Amino acid sequence: MDLKRIIFLLITNIPMNLENMLSPWAKNVSPSPTLAVDAKAKELKAAGEDVCGFGAGEPDFDTPSFIKEAGAKALAEGMTKYAPAGGIPALRNALAQQYHDLGVLKEVNPAQIVVSPGGKYSCYLAILATCGPGDEVLIPAPYWVSYPEMVKLAGATPKFVFAGDDQGFKVSAQQIKEALSPQTKLVILNSPSNPTGCLYSQAEMEEIVALACSKDFLLMSDEIYEYLLYDGAEHYRPASFGDDARDRVITVSGFSKTFSMTGWRLGSLVANPTIAKAVASLQSQTTSNATTFAQYGALAAVENWEKAMEAVTEMLVHFDRRRLKLLEGLQGIDGVSCLRAQGAFYLFPNVSSFGLSSEEFSARLLEEEKVAAVSGHAFGADGYVRLSYATSDDIIEKGLTRIKSFCERL
Repeated sequence: MDLKRIIFLLITNIPMNLENMLSPWAKNVSPSPTLAVDAKAKELKAAGEDVCGFGAGEPDFDTPSFIKEAGAKALAEGMTKYAPAGGIPALRNALAQQYHDLGVLKEVNPAQIVVSPGGKYSCYLAILATCGPGDEVLIPAPYWVSYPEMVKLAGATPKFVFAGDDQGFKVSAQQIKEALSPQTKLVILNSPSNPTGCLYSQAEMEEIVALACSKDFLLMSDEIYEYLLYDGAEHYRPASFGDDARDRVITVSGFSKTFSMTGWRLGSLVANPTIAKAVASLQSQTTSNATTFAQYGALAAVENWEKAMEAVTEMLVHFDRRRLKLLEGLQGIDGVSCLRAQGAFYLFPNVSSFGLSSEEFSARLLEEEKVAAVSGHAFGADGYVRLSYATSDDIIEKGLTRIKSFCERL
């Protein structure tokens, strides 16, 4: 063997430091804890364990049949090619009309609509289009687990403003004002909220919008749960509060939660023309477009809104019953306190009285009682856990019995 061959073999056999192969973004981003809990629960079930899963953030109902039929029809008719980056024209037109009627758009302008592969991606694109290194993004806590990671992936810095159950989990305009800095570029709002189910009132929302206008920062309003409401509650859209609000509010929503279309991966974004154009450009260079034939299913929902909302109303009957059943059970456990959620399909009980971190509480609950809940730490709120009532009545009843048994032993 010649010398060159020996040197080549020596060089190529040097152990590779795989960690150094990752980018700073990949090293710093954390996996979704909600998906991890759901995956762990499914793994235990597959192994034969009797698990009560409260981790999943998706409706346990099927997509309405007429929406599925519209998607299947589009697929059968060959709607399987690339679509415009911002979405198929018919869907963008329909959404533009709808948002105009809601006061979010001053004019019916489809160019201000971007249809994306999921509400999560719409959030990420909104942040990526507006924030970068040197910018700060204020995130009210408790927050949805993905917001901080999205901000970090954009190169910006997340900054948190906390509101506990003593404030109804809602930050005030004054808290935001005190947290502002010259680097503040964006404030994220999520109403109804994941993980708390809280809902900002019109007055609370108006104060925050007025602050954004006077202090010149942007708002991203994540409204993915906008139609999942209880007790006669009303959802308020900050972009509808006037022309200045329309220019600085990015409204994000989608079809996943409202119409039980989580796997369809369809989100929407509404913004001023400059931001919307930037978002569409980013999408054109990443996913190209949302799945073409799936968009026709969403179009059927928007064009047949009354029919679609009938399905939502039926779903809400079950969610509301489960909400109250779970709430009553939790409030009957010594050491647990829980606010009455007004939207979404989560409760966020306070378990701090047991002296455990929320991570230890949820880990032991799963290990000892086979009840899967998400640690409040994942949402920036240690001392709480998130329970989804997008599950069956039987699981809620069984899970409550197990949670009570667990808490009585602590």
